[in-house]
Amino acid sequence: MPEDIKPKRRSTKAEQRADMIEQILDAAEHLFSKHGLYGVTLKDVAQRVGVHHTLLNYYFEDKKKLFDAVFARRASVTSERRMTALDEYDTATNGKPTIEGALHAFLDTDLDLYIEGGESWKNYAALGAQVANTPEWGAELMDKHFDPVVLRLIGLLKKALPDCAEEDIFWGYHFVTGALLLTLARTGRIDKLSGGLCKSDDFVAVKKRMAAFMAAGFLAICQKR
Repeated sequence: MPEDIKPKRRSTKAEQRADMIEQILDAAEHLFSKHGLYGVTLKDVAQRVGVHHTLLNYYFEDKKKLFDAVFARRASVTSERRMTALDEYDTATNGKPTIEGALHAFLDTDLDLYIEGGESWKNYAALGAQVANTPEWGAELMDKHFDPVVLRLIGLLKKALPDCAEEDIFWGYHFVTGALLLTLARTGRIDKLSGGLCKSDDFVAVKKRMAAFMAAGFLAICQKR
């Protein structure tokens, strides 16, 4: 047999299982991002994948378990990337960060995923916005996956604003995350208000502006007090 013609290796059961789980997660992510947890059934997900709905019960105990798995899959990626960016920024500045620099490390690293990751990451962004605004169970998911990286950012902001009241730094973060989540939701409202001048899915434009805008806000509330 010629060297450049090799027999096709059969995938193992483990690989087949992993591939099926990825297909299920992708389909569920798309549907949940559009319709939310309660607007999607396991049958809907199965139909999008092209399998019988009983197969989903083989992999996931119920719809909430599937939803949690969908959310966790990309949460670990964005959280780890931002944590690394914040650590590297802290090291690069010898422990003397600026407000805008810390915000760039936190925001830009996340926005880059949605800029470069295609529609699947944009779907996840919209899903994250939904979760963050669902107090009954969404806050628990956000706490579980994102508290460490958020508190790392808060620590850098405290270094950059040593004379700022701690409560103002937390309020500042509250405003930052609110603007970020509204951006990730891609509601289309800014498109209509601006007559098409701004696009809700233009994460590149957001990246150019958000850190500088929010840094000014931190300075304003801290200096005022």
